[in-house]
Amino acid sequence: MRLDGKVVLVTGGSSGIGRAIALGCGRAGAHVAVTFRGNAEGAEETARGIRAAGRRAEVLRVDLSRDEDIAALGASARERFGHVDAWINNAGADILTGAGGRLSRLQKLDQVLAVDLRGTIIASWTAVELMRERGGVIINMSWDHVSLGMTGENPILYSAAKGGIASFSKSLARAVAPDIRVNILAPGFIETAFSELADEAWRRAVVDRTPLQRWGTPEDLVGAAVFLASDESRFMTGQMIMVNGGVVM
Repeated sequence: MRLDGKVVLVTGGSSGIGRAIALGCGRAGAHVAVTFRGNAEGAEETARGIRAAGRRAEVLRVDLSRDEDIAALGASARERFGHVDAWINNAGADILTGAGGRLSRLQKLDQVLAVDLRGTIIASWTAVELMRERGGVIINMSWDHVSLGMTGENPILYSAAKGGIASFSKSLARAVAPDIRVNILAPGFIETAFSELADEAWRRAVVDRTPLQRWGTPEDLVGAAVFLASDESRFMTGQMIMVNGGVVM
């Protein structure tokens, strides 16, 4: 699968899944806009990797909880690239590690609704405006367990936001077809900063629950993301691909 000459925008591309997807798109031939909120150094590192693959990379700062930042992101993308072929809404609030993990339940709820859900909705609308003339692809990041449910304070909060993203994306797909396609990526248990803090018993329990018998890595998401951004998925819209080792089917 190739993205030669396409322009791809990846929000939250400074680390983890977003970085892996941005680098994968660059290796597949795309020029990539990488956004970050606080980790400028990480975003620049991602951009260097894309440039090393011979593609253009631009780094843009955006706080997805701020409407004006999202509007400015759309304007910057148009100014720097002229258009965007694929817009990947990957960025999300961290309510699991560091200061985010110490927030109250209500504060966590406000964060995931503002960034993950509302931010994805407004960013998707911005992408639609950019793509009206040429068409394009929007890929929104959900979570595999929204179709099954999971107990615990943080999973319940994520279910509210990521479930909303999945439902919104399907409705948006109907509204903007046939010129713009909207699909959903739903990761499962992926090795990120959160997994590094998990105790060994819980990590082992995840492996035992997963038919493919391991945690996923950010790189495991790349193939699905590139496929959805490419013309190979041209007859797909409103679909959710779960990349999770089979833990949810």
